[in-house]
Amino acid sequence: MQLIKDIKEIRIGEMVQKTLIIFLFVFNSCVKDKPVKITPTTVAFSGSKKVYVINEGPFQSGGNGSISLYNVETGAVIENYYKEQNNAEVGNIAQSLSFINSKFYIVVNNSQKIIVCTNEFKKTGEINGLTSPRYILPITNQKAYVSDLYANAISIIDLNSNTKIGSIPCSGKTEKMTLIYNKAFVTNSDRDYVYIINTITDLKTDSVFVGKNSGSIVLDKNDKVWVLSSGNQQNSTGKLIRINPISNQKEVEMSFSVSDSPNNLCLNKTKDTLYFLNEGIFRIPVIDNSLPANPFVTKGNRNFYGLGINPNNCTIYAADALDYSQKSNIYIYDSNGNQKSLFKAGVISNGFYFE
Repeated sequence: MQLIKDIKEIRIGEMVQKTLIIFLFVFNSCVKDKPVKITPTTVAFSGSKKVYVINEGPFQSGGNGSISLYNVETGAVIENYYKEQNNAEVGNIAQSLSFINSKFYIVVNNSQKIIVCTNEFKKTGEINGLTSPRYILPITNQKAYVSDLYANAISIIDLNSNTKIGSIPCSGKTEKMTLIYNKAFVTNSDRDYVYIINTITDLKTDSVFVGKNSGSIVLDKNDKVWVLSSGNQQNSTGKLIRINPISNQKEVEMSFSVSDSPNNLCLNKTKDTLYFLNEGIFRIPVIDNSLPANPFVTKGNRNFYGLGINPNNCTIYAADALDYSQKSNIYIYDSNGNQKSLFKAGVISNGFYFE
């Protein structure tokens, strides 16, 4: 009897073992078949310099803008990095991107807000109460200015609380800004002047005539302010102007032809060479007093819309917006103007942030 009992126990044990093996096999198969989401930033972007591309998004369709992420070393691209990190859209017209106090600030024009993110692009807050924000300029660690298309004012932001705490009357459509000697120089695409704000008192104190449609501004290695105005292609020419920020006087003024529409003024790493778009890509040393006759990179069949100079390797990034509905082509040129590579970003790429 004991032998029969032992045989039965052995058979039962074998049946249990087989059942367990079958269960584990089925379980493992189910786990393998289940899709596993892998965050691309962990795999493709670890330990390398990154380039962030600001994409406005579909124009006048209520579509969402985006931020694309490009890996310089591998060429990998995440076309909508903010959505990857937050499972949410940026909003309508991503206008600009800044890095202040170890945080990213995404200015979203038509959505009337600024999104605040960690350096890994995880949203931590939002600045509201804005009319049509364009660019943010840090004044101190606690205070920033925000330009605006329709507010007729510069907004004052508390960076600690992410709130608007005041405004500075400034009629017209204010655009890019720069800061030096406790002065904020503010471009204005709707007026003929660059306005100067005392950043201690938050009062507009002066202005400099620069012509119509000024929109971009930079500060060179000699602490001189450069302003580029586009003109209006009818009866006013665009201008490239150098301003002494101590006296607020113009030192150099160069005029374009009426048919030109220069824009997107940038500086190289050493801040001794200016770059801008005028159909093609042009460059000019800050010591020159006359405009270049020929483009540094010809336009060809491209529709250049955004421009940036990577300070890490002096490469030139130019965004081709194509027909304003397709994903943009981003061309990368070396310091001699030779094309190095090309990648796709979002719709209507207008600018870059380089780590």
